[in-house]
Amino acid sequence: MAETVKMGLGCTMGLRNILVGMVLLLSGAASLKSQAYFNETGELPCHFTNSQNLSLDELVIFWQDQDNLVLYELYRGQEKPHNVNSKYMGRTSFDQATWTLRLHNVQIKDKGSYQCFIHHKGPHGLVPIHQMSSDLSVLANFSQPEINLLTNHTENSVINLTCSSTQGYPEPQRMYMLLNTKNSTTEHDADMKKSQNNITELYNVSIRVSLPIPPETNVSIVCVLQLEPSKTLLFSLPCNIETIKMNRKASEQTKNRAEVHERSDDAQCDVNILKTASDDNSTTDF
Repeated sequence: MAETVKMGLGCTMGLRNILVGMVLLLSGAASLKSQAYFNETGELPCHFTNSQNLSLDELVIFWQDQDNLVLYELYRGQEKPHNVNSKYMGRTSFDQATWTLRLHNVQIKDKGSYQCFIHHKGPHGLVPIHQMSSDLSVLANFSQPEINLLTNHTENSVINLTCSSTQGYPEPQRMYMLLNTKNSTTEHDADMKKSQNNITELYNVSIRVSLPIPPETNVSIVCVLQLEPSKTLLFSLPCNIETIKMNRKASEQTKNRAEVHERSDDAQCDVNILKTASDDNSTTDF
């Protein structure tokens, strides 16, 4: 014999499923799309018009997730927290003015489908009168991409860089570098490495690139993170590169001198390329 589970509506799971099925036949409405940010509050609407002006004392209202776990139950105006699944305990609040359930401290694992059910408690028992489904998606903002130099001395006008961004969701589409000169912009793709936290499910991503420095005097490099599903682009602060042409004697005098430039609000890094006027070989100082 199949096991029955007692629900807060005062009926077995079998009877509750019948009531849910009746409401689905009555409703037929498309599922609403809802979005929330990680660790913030999401809204699960019910959109009940209450055209008959029924009081909460006459209604039985509850929300459940895609696994039929109860988030919240209001039985004739009284909350029934003992019927709420432990994963949602203390995380919900009901807005009676808008018939909306607020889910607090949203986590990535909360994404999915939810249903609101409303029954009228009359002299002849429970009568299903409304149902609404909503699909909740969860986002987490990635940090601004950050460029880092791998070394403080680079030969042959090639610069080695990494770029990283952390604590975001969902997995981004791609990460790449833009090399900007006065007359052109060149895109440099790289294999995006990613890792996902087993608990929060947030992603960290990074790339590593070696870029040839063009002969132009002033060059900037920017790291770009392309997000899903909005295709939004996040940009790092620029890494500015200046090529300084010197005569051979001055170049040899300054070749081993490293100039360290502090990061500012406007730039991720500043790089000086010291190049002799008669020689393609150069050194890079940071």
